[in-house]
Amino acid sequence: MTSEGRYRVVIRCPLCGEKYILRGRKNEKGEYETGFKRCICGNEETLHVDATLE
Repeated sequence: MTSEGRYRVVIRCPLCGEKYILRGRKNEKGEYETGFKRCICGNEETLHVDATLE
């Protein structure tokens, strides 16, 4: 179920308020692949992810 389109992915950290705007694609699991690992404050768990098709 891989989507061929690219997505604009906005990742927000509720701990420090940092916001990242990235481009990515959906993988087979339905997750967005952007290369993002963790926030600059070290948060890897509680990130808010919003995506829109480009």
